[in-house]
Amino acid sequence: MSEDTGAGEPLAESARGTARHAVVVGGGLAGVTTALALADAGVRVTLLEGRPRLGGLAFSFQRGALTVDNGQHVYLRCCTAYRWFLDRIDATELAPLQDRLDVPVLDVARPEGRRLGRLRRDPLPVPLHLGRSLAAYPHLSLAERAKVGRAALALRALDLTDPALDDQDFGGWLAAHGQSARAVEALWDLVGVATLNAVAGDCSLALAAMVFKTGLLSDPGAADIGWAHVPLGELHDRLARKALDSAGVRTEVRTRVTSVFVNENGRWSVQVPGETLEADAVVLAVPQREAHGLLPGDALDDPERLLRIGTAPILNIHVVYDRTVLRKPFFAALGTPVQWVFDRTAASGLGEGQYLALSQSAARDDIDAPVAALRERYLPELERLLPATRGARVQDFFVTRERTATFAPTPGVGRLRPGARTKAPGLYLAGAWTATGWPATMESAVRSGVSAADAALAALGRPRPRHLFEFEEAA
Repeated sequence: MSEDTGAGEPLAESARGTARHAVVVGGGLAGVTTALALADAGVRVTLLEGRPRLGGLAFSFQRGALTVDNGQHVYLRCCTAYRWFLDRIDATELAPLQDRLDVPVLDVARPEGRRLGRLRRDPLPVPLHLGRSLAAYPHLSLAERAKVGRAALALRALDLTDPALDDQDFGGWLAAHGQSARAVEALWDLVGVATLNAVAGDCSLALAAMVFKTGLLSDPGAADIGWAHVPLGELHDRLARKALDSAGVRTEVRTRVTSVFVNENGRWSVQVPGETLEADAVVLAVPQREAHGLLPGDALDDPERLLRIGTAPILNIHVVYDRTVLRKPFFAALGTPVQWVFDRTAASGLGEGQYLALSQSAARDDIDAPVAALRERYLPELERLLPATRGARVQDFFVTRERTATFAPTPGVGRLRPGARTKAPGLYLAGAWTATGWPATMESAVRSGVSAADAALAALGRPRPRHLFEFEEAA
C-alpha cells in the first residue's frame, strides 16, 4: 500500500484527520466500485470485507494444482459499467469480448449430426442482425420462428418505465404472445435462465424485458459475450486490490462489521472487533439480509422489505477429463438437465486433459443433492452431448454451490429494491439487489456502486470524477 493509507496502523487511527472519510462495508464488485469512485474524488476511504479476499461471489480458489472459479461469470458488450470497471482495474485484455455474438446450441434429443444450431448476429441494424440466425435456427419450427419474431417486436415496444410490468410474469406474457413451450425452452429460457437465474414463469416481466431489450434489441453488438480468460480472483481480488491501493484506499479483509450507528458527534461510527471507525459517510455494500441487520431502524420506511427479496441458487459442476473432449470455448444445451458448458482448461492452469465447468442456474432441484448423485446424473448427460467423453477418463469431479447466488427476480421484486440513498443522512446502500433496473449481475453490482458513490459525493460536496460516468454516456 502507499504510505498515506495508514497501512499497518490500528483501524481507528487510520480514520482520524480532517479529510472527509468514508467507510465502505463489503468488498464485492459493488463495494470495490464505490471505494474506487470515492477515492478518485479525493475522499479518504476504508474498505472492510469479512472474507479473506475481495470479489464477493465472483471469486477463485485453489484445488490442488487447479485454480477454480466458484462459478462461470460472463458479461455482454451492453454491460458498460462492468466494462468500465475492467478498464479501471487494468483488466480489459484479460476478459475479452467476442468479435460477434455466436452461441452454439446442442439439442441432445436430435439425431447426431443434426444437433447443432447457432444463435449469432450479422452486421446489420436491429432487429435484422438476428434475422438470418433465427430463420435458420433448427431447434424451432418455421411457425415457431415466425411467432418468436412477432413476440420480439412486441417486447421491443414495451415501456421499461411502466411499473405495471413488474407485476406481470414473463412466462404469462410469452404465452399470451403465442410462444409455445418449445420456443420458451429453446430460446427465451435459454437466454433468460442464464441472465435472470429464473425460468420465464417465475420472472418479472420488467426485468426480462430489460434483459432482452437491452441485450438483443438495442444495438447489433449488445449481446456479444465476454468472459475472463484468467481466474476471477486475478481480476476481482488481485487487480482490484492493486487499483484500491493505488487510489489510496485502506483495504481490510477478515474484518466483519458488527454495528453502524450515529455517535454523539453526529458522525457515523462503524464497529469492528476491537475497533471503532468514525466516518462522514458509510456505504453498506453487502447482501440484503446483512444490510437489514446493520441498518438503523429509521433508515428505510419499511426495512422489512429487504427480507422479502428472495434469493435463487446457482450450481456449478466441475469435471476434469484426461483428454480434450470439447473443441469450442462453450456451448448451451437443450433436451438435457445440462444448461451451459465452458472450457476452463487454460484459465485453471491445467496442463493436460480438459476441464469443463457446467453452469446450472435456477438450480433449486439440484442445489443440495449429494455429489455422488450429481455425478450419476450429469456424467451420462455429458456423454450424450459430447461423444468424445465416452472414451475419456474422469480425473476429477466436484461441485460448487451458491445457495443465495442472486436475488430472485420474481414479479413484484422491483418495489422491494431500495435505491442508494437512505433516510439517514450519510448512509447509503449498494449491491446488485438494489434498484439498478438490472437483474443480479456483475453489471448491476458495479452500477449500484456508482450510484452509491454519486449520492455520497453529492452529500459531501465533492465533484464526481468525470471518468466514472463515461460508461453512462456510452450506454
